[in-house]
Amino acid sequence: MDFEYSKRTKMYMEQLTDFMDRDIYPNEKTFVDQLNSQPTRWQVPPIMEELKARARERGLWNLFLPESEHGAGLGNLEYAPLCEIMGRSPIAPEVFNCAAPDTGNMEVLVRYGTDAQKKQWLVPLLEGRIRSAFAMTEPKVASSDATNIEASIVRDGDEYVINGHKWWTSGIGDPRCKILIFMGKTDPKNPDKYKQQSMILVPRETPGIKVLRMLTVFGYDDPPHGHGEVLFENVRVPVSNILLGEGRGFEIAQGRLGPGRIHHCMRQIGVAERALEAMCRRATSRVAFGKPIAEYDVTLERIAESRIEIDQARLLVLRAAHMMDTVGNKAARSEISQIKVAVPNTTLRVLDRAIQVHGGGGVSQEFWLASAWAHSRTLRLADGPDEVHRRQIGRLELRKHG
Repeated sequence: MDFEYSKRTKMYMEQLTDFMDRDIYPNEKTFVDQLNSQPTRWQVPPIMEELKARARERGLWNLFLPESEHGAGLGNLEYAPLCEIMGRSPIAPEVFNCAAPDTGNMEVLVRYGTDAQKKQWLVPLLEGRIRSAFAMTEPKVASSDATNIEASIVRDGDEYVINGHKWWTSGIGDPRCKILIFMGKTDPKNPDKYKQQSMILVPRETPGIKVLRMLTVFGYDDPPHGHGEVLFENVRVPVSNILLGEGRGFEIAQGRLGPGRIHHCMRQIGVAERALEAMCRRATSRVAFGKPIAEYDVTLERIAESRIEIDQARLLVLRAAHMMDTVGNKAARSEISQIKVAVPNTTLRVLDRAIQVHGGGGVSQEFWLASAWAHSRTLRLADGPDEVHRRQIGRLELRKHG
C-alpha cells in the first residue's frame, strides 16, 4: 500500500482546506443563528444554499462517488482524506453534496437504478436541488438483524402497496426531501430469508406517509433534516419504482452500506482531529493551580493517547479504502467492520478527553464537543451496531483457520 496521496488528492485537499477556513468555520455560528431565528427549525438556513453554490462553483462537489462519471472520479483511498476534512464540521458534508443519507441513496441509484429512475431522482440529487431519506429501521423489531423487518411491499396490478412502521428515517424532516428508499418484504415466505426483502423508491409526497414524530439524539433534534418515526399506510407507487427487482433488497443493502460505513469513519477521523486541536488550545490557554493545564502530566497523557489512537484509526481506514478499491467491498468486509467498530470508539475517547479539559463548558452549547459526542455515539449503532460487526470479524477470522 502506497501511503503517498495522489497529486489529484493533494490538490483537492488544499482546495477543501482553504474553503473550510474561508467559508465553513466562519459560518458555523451563522448556520445555527439562522436556524434558531426561523419560524420553524425545519427550514433550511439561507447560508447553506449560499455555501453550496460557492462549493459547486469551485468544483468541490460530489467528490464521494468512486470512479463515477457523475462525481470527481475518485477512488475510496483518494476520497478518504477529503472526507476527513469535511468531517471536521457538522455543516460541511452537505455543503459539498457529500452528506448522508443522500450519498448512499445516490450510490444506490448509480449502481442499481434504471435510466428513468436516474433521470427522475439521481440527477436532482447530484445537483443538490433535492434531498432524500432512507427507511429501513423499525421500532418493533431488532433491526440490527435486517431479516426481522416486518414492513410489506405487495404487488397489486401495476402498483406496489406499501405498509410499515419505520423510525430513524434520517432526512425526512427536511423540506427538500423528495424521495425515500424503503426496505420491506415482497416475499415473506421465501425459504431464503435473504431474498424476502426488496427496496423501492417512494416519493415523499405520496399519500399514506405520516411522520409520527421527530426523534432526538441525546436531546439534539438535528434540524433541518432530523430523524423521523414514520408510518406508511397503503402507500401506492408504480411497479417501475422497484430497485433492481424483487428479492434484491439485501444485495442492494450490502452495496449501499459498505461505502456508507467507510464514509462515516472517514468523517469521524476529522471530528477526532478537531477535538484534539481544541484540547491542545484549551490546555495551553487555561491556568489551574498556578500553571497551564497543559503542563500537568495527566493532560499530556490525554493528548499523547489521542494522537496515537487517531493515527491508528486513520491507518485502519486507509487500509479498508485501499482494499475496497483493489479487491472489492465483499473481500474487504472484515476491514470495513473493523473500522466501523474502532473509529467511532476512538473518536468518543478523544472527545471525552477534550470535554474533560474544557471543564463545564465542554458539556454545554458553548463548544461543539457535546454535540459531536452525541453524534459520534450514534455511530456505534448506525449501519450495524458494534456487536454485529464484531461477530462478522470473528467469524471471518475463524474461517482462515478452517
